[in-house]
Amino acid sequence: MNTKITCFGEMLWDILPSGKLPGGAPMNVAIHLQYQGFTPIVISCVGRDELGKGLLDYLQQKGLATQWVQEDEEQQTGVVMANVSNRSEVSYDIVQPVAWDYIQMNDDLRQLGAESDFFIYGSLAARSEPSRHTLLSLLEVAKVKVFDVNLRPPHYSREVLEPLLKQADIVKMNHHELMEIAGWHQAFTDEKAGMEFLKEQYALQTVIVTRGENGAAVLSDEGYFEQAGYAVEVEDTIGSGDAFLASFLGNHIKGETYPEALQQACAMGALVATHKGATPEIAPEKVTDLING
Repeated sequence: MNTKITCFGEMLWDILPSGKLPGGAPMNVAIHLQYQGFTPIVISCVGRDELGKGLLDYLQQKGLATQWVQEDEEQQTGVVMANVSNRSEVSYDIVQPVAWDYIQMNDDLRQLGAESDFFIYGSLAARSEPSRHTLLSLLEVAKVKVFDVNLRPPHYSREVLEPLLKQADIVKMNHHELMEIAGWHQAFTDEKAGMEFLKEQYALQTVIVTRGENGAAVLSDEGYFEQAGYAVEVEDTIGSGDAFLASFLGNHIKGETYPEALQQACAMGALVATHKGATPEIAPEKVTDLING
């Protein structure tokens, strides 16, 4: 498809008790968009080491270009110790510093950012100044900016997050993150009121809130829409939110309404949770079957 989508941020290995799996929200989103027929670009950085080579090989296996993934001679490839003892609420120990903390700005990147129709970025890659500087520079030239909030203590602060929110057009966050960010300004007990506040406070076009097994909600200029969750047997939730975002955005780009895109995204996120790892390829008919019951 001709829509140009760029995903900026971390590429890493999730270290699980059963072994290691490729991960990082921007890469996961890009892979799920690739499954839908798009040709997204990943901007990241890996170490010049075996783990880095493994991630570059993995991207190529998934049909994604590696030319925008920088290699750092000094920093190691990113790793995360993932605790999946609670299958529905994975916790993470994210090593710092690593290569994706040092994504460097250059003229070619600036041109790529300016040419992208959708620029997807997260909060985690902004934890260190070098990558944060590059990200903010790219946001100055990007068209539609999609902020995938990913609050991992202690790797964020209000000071870092607010400039990213002010640049965004579309923001996706979970219900815990909604209450925390809205709570910077005032206390909310009602999710919809919190979404309305953030939409106005940061001049956002669209606010998407995921609710785990309870589905998701979208607030846009077109209205407020909710979708119930789908009951599945969870293997682990790693990458479910990434698959949700890729599905929602991809289907909306293809012309689906917000309620239709939300329904598809909730089903996709649920189905990914029935697999181990972040990027299983889910056949479209599986999504249709889950929606139709």
